[in-house]
Amino acid sequence: MALLPEARMVVDYSGAWKLFVLTGYEPQDWPVHDFRRTTPVPDVAERVAVLTDLGYAVRDGAEWKWDVTLAPRRSLFLKIPVRRLTVPVVVPPAGGAA
Repeated sequence: MALLPEARMVVDYSGAWKLFVLTGYEPQDWPVHDFRRTTPVPDVAERVAVLTDLGYAVRDGAEWKWDVTLAPRRSLFLKIPVRRLTVPVVVPPAGGAA
C-alpha cells in the first residue's frame, strides 16, 4: 500500500481530468479538484497549484508516475506522494485591542 496521503489524477466517467488526495479509507472525505476538461492533460504546474489550493504539497524529491488499476476494468492514472501543508499560527501582538 502506498504511503498516504497520495495525490492521484484520473479521467472521470465524463472523460474530464480530476485530481484527488487519498487521505484514508473514506473517499467522500478526500480533497478533490475537477479540471473540467479532457484535453490537454493538466501540466505539472497546474497540478502543483491545485495541490496547494487543497492544502497539500509534493513530498521532497517525489515525481509524478503513471500507474494502472487492476483488472477487470483497467484505468490509467498519475500518482505522487504528498504532505499536508502546515498552517501558520497567527499570534496577535501583546496588548492589542480585541
